Amino acid sequence: MRYAYKYRLSPTPTVERELQRHIDICRQAYNHFLHELQEADEYLSRHEMQSMLPEMKNWWDDLSDVYSKVLQMVVKRLSDNLSGLRKLKENGHNVGELRWKSPTEYRSLTYNQSGFDVDRNTGRDEGGELHLSKIGTIPIRLHRDIPEDATVKQVTVKKEKTGKWYTTVAVEFDREPPAKPDDPERVVGIDAGIIKQTHDTDGVAVKPPDLSDERNRLEREQRNLSRKEHGSNNWQKQRQTVARRYADLKRKRRDFLHKLSNYYAREYDLVAVEDLDAKELMEEPGNSRSRGSAAWATFKRFLEYKCEREGTHFVAVSPRGTTKECASCGVPTEKPLWVREHSCPACGFEADRDANAVVRLRLTGSKREAFATAWNVLSRGLDQVGAGRSESTSSESLRDSDVRTRASLSLTPPETALPADTVVSAKRVIERGSPCLKEPPTAASRQG
Repeated sequence: MRYAYKYRLSPTPTVERELQRHIDICRQAYNHFLHELQEADEYLSRHEMQSMLPEMKNWWDDLSDVYSKVLQMVVKRLSDNLSGLRKLKENGHNVGELRWKSPTEYRSLTYNQSGFDVDRNTGRDEGGELHLSKIGTIPIRLHRDIPEDATVKQVTVKKEKTGKWYTTVAVEFDREPPAKPDDPERVVGIDAGIIKQTHDTDGVAVKPPDLSDERNRLEREQRNLSRKEHGSNNWQKQRQTVARRYADLKRKRRDFLHKLSNYYAREYDLVAVEDLDAKELMEEPGNSRSRGSAAWATFKRFLEYKCEREGTHFVAVSPRGTTKECASCGVPTEKPLWVREHSCPACGFEADRDANAVVRLRLTGSKREAFATAWNVLSRGLDQVGAGRSESTSSESLRDSDVRTRASLSLTPPETALPADTVVSAKRVIERGSPCLKEPPTAASRQG
């Protein structure tokens, strides 16, 4: 297992200048190799470029001041960027070429395998020291202890746009992650939303954090930045102020997502979540800021690696139709995204759109007999994993078992006025709601 921990650095002015100089040398080396690639008749591999470094030190004196592994990671960074660009082109994206890095675009360096040491025995609370070859010693705030059985493999030092220095310590554990249960008992399905961050199958809806004050402060500082002369000292100071406001917003959002994903990964044996295409959703017109604030892709990424760490099944299922299909009777109801309430014209079941399809089911198996809640998302997740489940817990039996448990939950009986394969138009739902709320299903079916 391999994980990364991020810590705050407090370099002295002398060490900070040395860090900045080494980063600038790495940036120039990056631009040099990019130029060599553009001028070469044949493609240069990563190892071919790395073999050029000893000869380059003969005529480029500054390269000798930088640790050799750091220069090799510069070549790896360029190679990874080219590989990512190549994959985008293969997928049909219209992309250009890599460009030279300016001082504001290249702000980090990486020590890999050697040339660094993290000293955790300084006698101070949350105190430590980071030793970097050819740079010096930097105080580090170890707000989270590095496990004793972890081996530090890589250290990356970066200067954020706020002007603060941070280091990312990559560690590796010899132990394997916990084994995932063959017959998961505690299962949950999660539906991501905008008004509510998540709806889960336990009937819990989690509100996203209120970051309106942070956004207002950010907008105010952005207006102040627009009034400054571009490139002036006042503009540079205000730019860092704007960057700090961005960092505050990002830090609070990510802290919330870390805690939420950590809860689901530790409390359940199986977690099913919608596999949303966040990039495609952001490109749709309207409400893009709310979609961006929800950070669905970040939440899914956090949840995935935390489930791997805790030995929990993680399943990403297709989100298509999960909010349109009625949980009570299975009739799909077409409705635009801005309609947030689900009202089924067939059986009269009403719920929040994101909470739609919540039906209490008795999952009868050889090893468990308890109530659990199931969503359309969870049903698909159980189908996708299919580990240790009996026939009684398959998706085909979920709706059958709903009939037996609906009485205990005071839900509308699953008597439908329409066949389960009938798609109901959005107009009928928006304008008239569910006719079954006032008249029997037989009368509702005659309303056309």
